[in-house]
Amino acid sequence: MKTLDKAAQANITPQQALELLKLGNTRFVDNLRINRNLLQQVNDTSDGQWPMAAIVSCMDSRTSAEMIFDQGLGDIFSIRLAGAIISDNVLGSLEYACKVAGSKFIVVLGHTKCGAIKGACDRVELGNLTALLNKITPAVYAEKTITENRNSSNPAFVDAVTRLHTERSVQAVMEQSSILRDMILDGEVGIIGAVYDVVTGVVTFLDHTLVLGKIGQPQTEPATAG
Repeated sequence: MKTLDKAAQANITPQQALELLKLGNTRFVDNLRINRNLLQQVNDTSDGQWPMAAIVSCMDSRTSAEMIFDQGLGDIFSIRLAGAIISDNVLGSLEYACKVAGSKFIVVLGHTKCGAIKGACDRVELGNLTALLNKITPAVYAEKTITENRNSSNPAFVDAVTRLHTERSVQAVMEQSSILRDMILDGEVGIIGAVYDVVTGVVTFLDHTLVLGKIGQPQTEPATAG
């Protein structure tokens, strides 16, 4: 399978990019990944890159976006750091991916059993990690559905915080980058939150966080996180 070129990227809509990612995850789960000539893709991308989407995910060794969504070299931007937090550097990377390099969709991808989420739930403090976990802490306090065992020993609490942190991260992209917000509301780019299950390999897309503008349908605003 050939990698994307400039013309192919230009012809993909945000909705189509999302569908391609969903189909890729289905192939991954069914163990039917596309057989790619990776060396040919190296050659095809040697003079440029035209990824269709940008994925913000955790650095966890089990959450490689290219594998999870069954994508080849040059098909997606992969922005990875602990907890899939949104920072100025992440926003700058997303602005480059969409405004400069032409990507059509953004996925903020959390995952189950996340060490960074667990650390925030337990209020871990450790060097520079402390500041990173502090970016997740608001989701810990905002999660109100679970009142007992609000720590990493409670899988239900960790899952609830993961979901809420992902929702809030989608909001953060919209609120903290006027460049991305304008592109999204104008229909040039779409955005959604999702959670990857490290046990099953399934990506659950949080449909209520989907934002597509004038070109994509439906036109929505992100749900307000608690």
